Amino acid sequence: MLARLLGVSVVLLLGAAPARAGEGRGSDRDAGIDPATGWVIHQAPNPDPNAAYRWMHIMQEASGRSVERVGARPTIISREMHIAMTAMYDAWAAYDAEAVGTRLAGKLRRPAAERTEENASKAVATAVYRALLELYPEDAAWLAEQMRADGHDPDDATLDVSKPQGVGNVAARAVLEYRRHDGANQLGDEVGSNGKPYSDYTFYEPRNPGDEILYPDRWQPIPFDDGKGGKTTPGFLTPHWYRVRPFALARSDSFRPGPQPRVGTDRMKREVDQILHANANLGVEQKAIVEFMRDGPRSTGQSGHWLRFAADVARRDGYTLEQDVKLFFSIANVVFDAFISCWETKRFYDGPRPYALVRWYYAGKQVPGYLGPCKGSGRLPAAQWHPYSPATFVTPPFPGYTSGHATASGAASKMLELVTGSDRFGSLAIRHAGELTELGCSVGQMQARDGQLDPRIADEREVRLELPTFSATAEMAALSRMLGGYHVAADNDVGLEVGRKLAIYSWPIYQAYFDGTASVRD
Repeated sequence: MLARLLGVSVVLLLGAAPARAGEGRGSDRDAGIDPATGWVIHQAPNPDPNAAYRWMHIMQEASGRSVERVGARPTIISREMHIAMTAMYDAWAAYDAEAVGTRLAGKLRRPAAERTEENASKAVATAVYRALLELYPEDAAWLAEQMRADGHDPDDATLDVSKPQGVGNVAARAVLEYRRHDGANQLGDEVGSNGKPYSDYTFYEPRNPGDEILYPDRWQPIPFDDGKGGKTTPGFLTPHWYRVRPFALARSDSFRPGPQPRVGTDRMKREVDQILHANANLGVEQKAIVEFMRDGPRSTGQSGHWLRFAADVARRDGYTLEQDVKLFFSIANVVFDAFISCWETKRFYDGPRPYALVRWYYAGKQVPGYLGPCKGSGRLPAAQWHPYSPATFVTPPFPGYTSGHATASGAASKMLELVTGSDRFGSLAIRHAGELTELGCSVGQMQARDGQLDPRIADEREVRLELPTFSATAEMAALSRMLGGYHVAADNDVGLEVGRKLAIYSWPIYQAYFDGTASVRD
C-alpha cells in the first residue's frame, strides 16, 4: 500500500468500483452526491436531519469549542461523546418495544400509545442537552440556544417520565451519575491527583527527559513551540486512562497485544527508514491524507471523525431516527473502549515515537525529511527532523505503541460494517493540501526539493480522497500516521488489528441492548 500511496493519484488509491449512493429509501437525495462517482460527499449538509443526527452534530460543535479552549484531548473527547450518545440511546430506548437502556434497562419503557417519533425525538434532544450541559458548562448559553432552536425548553428539568423531556432528563442523569467516578478523574477528586479535572493520579513519570534519550525503547516528551516565541513540553496525556471503566470490555487489558519491535532489531531500523523515506517524499495527495486524518485544528479526535463518517452513511441511506441512534451509539462506544484499550497498551509498554527514534539511530548524521512550511523537503541534521505537522503540535503527547488513530479506526470501521451489514462506504472527501500545515504556501514551495522549486508543478491544492470501504478508510487513517511521521508501521498495524478484534467481541453486547436481552452492567 505504501508504494501506491507514494506513486499514484489518491482517486485511484483505494480503487474499488464506485457503489451508488442513495441506495436506501428515496431517490431524491441528489444534494451532497458527487456526480462523477455517485458517492456521498463527506460532511455534506443533511436536508432533512432527524433529532439524533442534529444533536450528534451539536455535540461535535460543543466538542470543537472545548478543543479551542483546552486543546485536543482524544481520550477525554471519546468519553464525552460516549456519555452524550449513550444518554441519547437510553432515552430513545424508552420508546422502543424491545430495546433496553444501559443504566435503567427497561424501567423507562413508555406505553405503546406514547411511542411516537415526536416523543422519542424530544427525549433524545433533552438527554443529549443535559449530558452536554455537564460536560461543557462554559457553553451553557449556546447549548440553551440550540434547545430553543429545536423547539424545546432548556429550563425544563422535570423528572416526570410520563413526559418525553422527563425521560431525557432521567436517562441523562443516570449515565452522568454512573460516569462521574469511573476512573477518568472528571472532577479532579481521585486520591493522588492535583485536583484538576482529568489529571493523573497514578504517578506516571517518563523515563526520558525532553532533551536527552536515556532509554531508546521508552517514550520521550517532545518540545513544542508555544506560539509565543518559547517552548513547552507537554506530558503524557491522561496516563491513568487504563483505569477508566470500559463500556463493553471486561477489562482495559483484555486486548493488550505483544510488545513492539525493540530498538536495535532489524525490523525497527527498517520501519524508521520507511518513515524517513515517506516523510521526505510526500506528494500533494499524501499531505492531504495526513491532514485529513489528523483532523485539526478543532479536532474532535477519532471519535468525532468516525461519527462524521457514520453521518455520511446516514445521509447516503436515508436513515431513520432509530437507525441513527443505534449507529451513533455503537460508534461512540466502540471508539471509547478502543481508546481505553489503546491507552492501557501505551501505559504498559511506554513505547517511543519516530521523533526520538530518528534522533537515536542517526545521531550526528544527516537525514532526508520535511524542511518546514514553504520549504519542501531535503536533507537536514537528524536532531532537526520533524513530522509533517505544525511546530506548535509536533506529535501527539503520549507514547507511540499502539496508535490511537489506528486502534480507534480499526474498531469504528469494523463496527460500521457490523451495524450496516456491509463494508461498502462510498464517500468522497474534498481537501486542500497544506491547509493545516502550510497555509499560504504555493504548491511549488510545498513540493520544493533542496530549496529548488519545480516549475512543472501545477498550483492545484484540491485533492479528492475516495473512501470506497470502511476497512480501506481505516487503513488510510493508520497509514497516514506513518506518512506524517507520527508512528512506525508496527504501531499502526497492531492497532488496526486490536481495534477490529475489539469491535467483533463487542458487537453481541450492542445487539443485546437492541433486542432487549442485555442486563445492566456494573
